[in-house]
Amino acid sequence: MPEFREVKDFPSADDDLHSLPLFHWNHFLFTTFATRFPPQHFLKDMMERVEWMPLNEFHFQPDLSKEFFIEANWALYCENYLEGFHIPFVHAGLNALIDFNDYETELFFPFSALQIGISKTGEGCFDLPSTSPDHGKKIAAYYFWVFPNMMFNFYPWGLSINVVQPLSVGRTKVSFLCYVWKEEKRDQGAGGDLDKVEMEDEEIVQKVQRGVRSGFYKHGRYSVTKERGTHHFHRLLAEFLNSE
Repeated sequence: MPEFREVKDFPSADDDLHSLPLFHWNHFLFTTFATRFPPQHFLKDMMERVEWMPLNEFHFQPDLSKEFFIEANWALYCENYLEGFHIPFVHAGLNALIDFNDYETELFFPFSALQIGISKTGEGCFDLPSTSPDHGKKIAAYYFWVFPNMMFNFYPWGLSINVVQPLSVGRTKVSFLCYVWKEEKRDQGAGGDLDKVEMEDEEIVQKVQRGVRSGFYKHGRYSVTKERGTHHFHRLLAEFLNSE
């Protein structure tokens, strides 16, 4: 540092660059600005559920990874992801592949949730080993949400990660990071046309945003079966906002 030769006790540890914690999950790396909670609090349930997957064989595909910009609040995007109500009405193609009646939601405390898509036809499913707690089920997709703004979508072909970044109160960037495991399965099943599903989600989220802004919106009750994930998200959001 020029012109600092005369400064007493300089440099010291207070002048070092900031150090952030680094958490490894296979070849995925995570860090955080807040050290209040260890990374395992957020990721452990997902890690345990898919521990049988050879994540070292999942390769990042930059040509398949994209960014989307949505004229809506980031929390509305997360709400939409976490509820199953809209699937038959918004995603006709996806609804033809997964069984809406068997759509499962599991809550993990404190910071994550899982939605499981069951195949209607038995095609485009995971070949689950006997060590998996879901062995015997016709699972087409695992949809993991990690508080506050990450989604990990596992398909028989690989993994799509959504990182939801608020840009302003009414504008959001969603980064899709694509990791391919089995290229020959990429166009099959529930994960076969992610761009179409994303466009459908963005359209409905932006319509909800307009409704919220209209002044006519009034919140209602939660569905016990289809909005468990949304309720979990809202409780966490309220807890963190009230602790600020």
